[in-house]
Amino acid sequence: MFFSDIIIIGAGAAGLMAAVGAAEKISAASGGTSVTVLEKMPRPGRKIMITGKGRCNFTNMKDWNEFSGHVHPKPNLLKPSFYNLTPAALENFLNRNGLETVVERGDRAFPASHRSSDVVDTLVRAATRAGARILCGKEVRGIYFSGGDSGSGSGGDSGCRSGDDSGSSDITEKSGDFIIECTDGNSYNCRALIIATGGLSYPGTGSTGDGYNWAEAFGMEVTPLFPSLTAIVPEGYKTGNQVKIKGLLKGHIDRSIPLSETGEALAGIQLKNVGLTVIMDGNIVQEEFGDLDFTDGGIEGPIGFKVSRRCVRALMNGSKVTVSLDLKPAVLAEELEARIKSLWKEISEDRRSKGKSREDLVKVLLGKLLPQELVRVFLRQNPETDFRKLSKRLKDWRMPIEGYVGYERCVVTAGGVSASELVAKTLESKKVPGLYFAGEILDLDADTGGYNLQTAFSTGFLAGGSAALKLQNCKI
Repeated sequence: MFFSDIIIIGAGAAGLMAAVGAAEKISAASGGTSVTVLEKMPRPGRKIMITGKGRCNFTNMKDWNEFSGHVHPKPNLLKPSFYNLTPAALENFLNRNGLETVVERGDRAFPASHRSSDVVDTLVRAATRAGARILCGKEVRGIYFSGGDSGSGSGGDSGCRSGDDSGSSDITEKSGDFIIECTDGNSYNCRALIIATGGLSYPGTGSTGDGYNWAEAFGMEVTPLFPSLTAIVPEGYKTGNQVKIKGLLKGHIDRSIPLSETGEALAGIQLKNVGLTVIMDGNIVQEEFGDLDFTDGGIEGPIGFKVSRRCVRALMNGSKVTVSLDLKPAVLAEELEARIKSLWKEISEDRRSKGKSREDLVKVLLGKLLPQELVRVFLRQNPETDFRKLSKRLKDWRMPIEGYVGYERCVVTAGGVSASELVAKTLESKKVPGLYFAGEILDLDADTGGYNLQTAFSTGFLAGGSAALKLQNCKI
């Protein structure tokens, strides 16, 4: 069995920053307090690697007043962490450690290289320079607390490790309050434990929800979990015989289900500057403006993701959900009607229109109002050929929502360790001294645009620093 004063489970965004926060707070007077990160995957930062389609939008530079409006369900838990490591401080930290950064539209910050691997390399380099050890291939199967509470989990062998146990002290020399058992047969002992295992999203990156089980085993409340920042699926977008209930997720439609003819026609279309309204059980509940993408999953893109949280919860609760697309949000209905009337007159009187069917003329009209790739599928979904009704269709294209893509491709897991269980100023458990939580495992999720990674970095940095300070003060 090996000893480390602080052990962090998970080498994602929160775990790596927790290692930095802990190692940087350790002073020479602490007697060489050690920080160890246990990561079950072969390499650290697997989920960071796919963030922002591989470009890694690592933060959003907004101040707290603006930033907090993008955090759910309540930003209170995040506030101390945010001020402990603001977006500006995070960018400065990365710059100091050799990463050049740029800020783009919407206050979104990226590595100048637009390579997520550069962010991972910078974090790993900063953590190891500060004195933390990162051990990969270390899948935790159980956690035990000397006070009598325990948590356990299991899983298969996660492969080779890029770190080793050399330099660790034997438990006969030092003893701590937590024992961590790994599937490779090694055990670790520590005085402070930080759980930063992520959520359930993108399980291929190692996020399999182990941390939630351990939290509950320690007697902590975990609020209901559900996918967020995910594709919502219109009726008829996928082929028949869909699995609408999978496990406990009512409304889950697996992304692997093939597209229908309509889905094939829409997938790949990107719409700029459109309006999206969410209607639940007949009531308008959310309105957004921006860019939207149709993909092999369904409706995505910035505003698609922004409404997905509310849509998923409603579908899981059995509500009827419909979205309305406004393809001409900058034009009033009366103005659009007048323009359509003028265009129709122009098209009808054009000598090239002679002999063409009414449907063909409507296609020509739509070609002057919509992106060409959208005309065919729009007309299929709105077969009315009376040009006088076209304005309403363009301003209110309704799509009933049948379901959503689940954890297999959602960006973030909503729900998690309840804020009521933690001291917000330290992220320490109120029930178990020396136990901390950070990152996606918390009941914190945010909109797309760098908010989620900043949340992970800030909470990790605070949890790591808090654990180190507590050990230095000899309180545990």
